[in-house]
Amino acid sequence: MLNTPATTSLLNDIPGNPAPEKAVAGYLAARDGVRFRYAHFAATGRPLKGTVIILPGRNEAIEKYFETIRDFSARGLGSAILDWRGQGGSDRLLKDPQRGYIDSFQDYVRDLGQFFEEIVLPDCRGPFYMLGHSTGALIALLSSLAMTNRVRRMVLTAPLLALTGFPVSMGSIHRLATALYAVGLGTMYLGSGRRPREAKPFATNVLTTDRARYLRNQLLFETHPALALGGPTVAWVRAACIAAQTVQDEEFIARLQIPMLFVAAGADQVVSTPAIERYVQRIKPASLLTIDGARHEILQEADIYREQLLAAFDAFVPGSEEIGQ
Repeated sequence: MLNTPATTSLLNDIPGNPAPEKAVAGYLAARDGVRFRYAHFAATGRPLKGTVIILPGRNEAIEKYFETIRDFSARGLGSAILDWRGQGGSDRLLKDPQRGYIDSFQDYVRDLGQFFEEIVLPDCRGPFYMLGHSTGALIALLSSLAMTNRVRRMVLTAPLLALTGFPVSMGSIHRLATALYAVGLGTMYLGSGRRPREAKPFATNVLTTDRARYLRNQLLFETHPALALGGPTVAWVRAACIAAQTVQDEEFIARLQIPMLFVAAGADQVVSTPAIERYVQRIKPASLLTIDGARHEILQEADIYREQLLAAFDAFVPGSEEIGQ
């Protein structure tokens, strides 16, 4: 496995969104040769409380979490983060770099396990916590059995358990994607196509009510378009449906041991908040916070919503003991 020399030059600044202090970034070659980009950041605040492993959502990049990483750093928490294979600054899996593609979410799970073993454990300070958003939260759930006794607690924001706003059920979407995949159409876009040349107006977005953070994220992808994706492919949607079905299986749920805080967005138009609320009721080591009025990207939301999430995080992820100065 080839790990490129660590450097901060692999991270992309834009006005108003500089890379946090104490940054180290590099590329790690997965066991099948696909390279994925990672970064980790030491805390600036004291006392030191460990490291948060941040798992982004689909079509997100490390840079989108700079603000959150700075928030954690001031709290005495380091951060470790990766771009999933096929997106952000990681290797794409198809000739068309716009197409969001994966055959199985287990590929993400394996990449996360390798990242933890080869980067997080040797280079970051424990104890370890995990923060996953949307697709990243689903991957965190898939990884949770292997992460027992490695990760102390998980915070999962707007996890992808079921989509919302579609005229058909998640099961129907799964059946359609499976049928298309079976006849060799796995690389075809499903639901949307290439990323538009011009960003959608703020007024039409369903991700956040915060104009400044929305425009900041749009500027990131306009300045560094290679970080962005278009829509998901048939294969990606099929894999997501299988993953969501897996984590909702009764036998899987019965084996969950890591304490988890689920944070749902009350005004989510991307994933189903009722599905999240029903799911949490089935998990013994889990609790739920639904933030009324918040849209899907809670960490990119207006302060009135974002600060509720950070307050819940602070209460759930304590630095139970000082582990260094």
